[in-house]
Amino acid sequence: MSTRISSIVASTLLLTACENRPDNAVLAEAEERAAAHAGDDGKIECAINGASTFSRDCYTERLSGEGGATMIIRHPDGGFRRFNILTDGHGLEAADGFDKASVAIVEDGKILVTVGPDQYLLPAQIKSSAATEPGTSKDPAQAGN
Repeated sequence: MSTRISSIVASTLLLTACENRPDNAVLAEAEERAAAHAGDDGKIECAINGASTFSRDCYTERLSGEGGATMIIRHPDGGFRRFNILTDGHGLEAADGFDKASVAIVEDGKILVTVGPDQYLLPAQIKSSAATEPGTSKDPAQAGN
């Protein structure tokens, strides 16, 4: 009798699993997002402590909260910098510390963020009108506390 009950339970579970099939469109979208982010390992190019050459050794981390989004850039030596992500088209501002962040467009889709002796090359979505406004590629925009 216990075998009969367990086979009924197993059949019910199999039928339930078949009824809850995932939506193919949702799966395709999730796979597309995963493929798009597969090459993004969170690393960025940085030149720390006044280094003259950039290396892909820094890691980024994004956090969201009530006050907005924050990006943390972690250095290979264990140090880090925190930035507030601005929504007014100015990119980033230093979230703490004495040094202000300077942001400049260096090429299509990239900005150079400088804080004290540290420099970071970050991917960015640059609006076409931003290139003609003061404080962009020729004049780095000042952002800070």
